[in-house]
Amino acid sequence: MARLREFYTSDVVQKLQADFNYKNVMEVPKIIKVVVNMGLGEAIQNVKILDSAATELNSITGQKSVITKAKKSIATFKLRQGMPIGCMVTLRRERMYEFLDRLMNVSLARVRDFKGVSPKAFDGKGNYTLGIKEQLIFPEINYDTVDKIKGMNITIVTSAKTDEEGRALLKYLGMPFRN
Repeated sequence: MARLREFYTSDVVQKLQADFNYKNVMEVPKIIKVVVNMGLGEAIQNVKILDSAATELNSITGQKSVITKAKKSIATFKLRQGMPIGCMVTLRRERMYEFLDRLMNVSLARVRDFKGVSPKAFDGKGNYTLGIKEQLIFPEINYDTVDKIKGMNITIVTSAKTDEEGRALLKYLGMPFRN
């Protein structure tokens, strides 16, 4: 069992039950999935960038990534429907907890001048999205093999009904929010 999952079941559930007066353990919010997405607009001209991004995403998450394709054609961007423009991974269960543990405790601490993540990036239903500007903060990435610095979006989908419940869940799990 992942370290973060054990911590959730042993400590976080009791704290959330006390804070929000849940009568049943099944009411307590939990993390359902984590989606890691890399959008690469430069892949229109250079397809090799997409291959390197997919291998980097595979090493970061420990799971094979899926190449995403354009849904619509946009003439001003020289983009046609069906062209590959990004890659993504959906993490669930043990891999999700392992990735979140590494993200919160190792990777975010490696960001230069890090003061915490924004507590306002919730969507109104308890889900949190975090943008990362460069993939080099992850220790799995070898600095010498990187051809181009790429950013990514990480979406944490929870079963919380409100932003307040989602914020409390992530705070108790160890997400370093700004004050």
